[in-house]
Amino acid sequence: MGCLGNLLWFLLGGCLSGLGWLLAGALWCVTIVGIPVGLQCFKFASLCFFPFGKEIRYGGGAGSLLLNILWILLTGIPLALESAVLGCLLCVTIVGIPFGLQHFKIAKLALMPFGSEVV
Repeated sequence: MGCLGNLLWFLLGGCLSGLGWLLAGALWCVTIVGIPVGLQCFKFASLCFFPFGKEIRYGGGAGSLLLNILWILLTGIPLALESAVLGCLLCVTIVGIPFGLQHFKIAKLALMPFGSEVV
């Protein structure tokens, strides 16, 4: 299911979600201070392109909390809303439920990307 799910995901809209993360990463990399944030965005863009078979572990400390707050205010809300809306639209049909659940996973990641790792 993982390979077929990833292929269908990418062809039917996963590329749009991944491109959103790539754009966010490119905008963060414009400044020298934002380069670590941009690199994290590029890591999660690969997750958005092919999410099936991957899990996310959340963790982190005070530094990641502060960076997550800054992230939410500047970039996280639009990415989370995009994924949440697409997830709701996909969950309308039975066939789209697995894809909608992946969008919800990405929406949660868009709100707390720092201190998280893809497994």
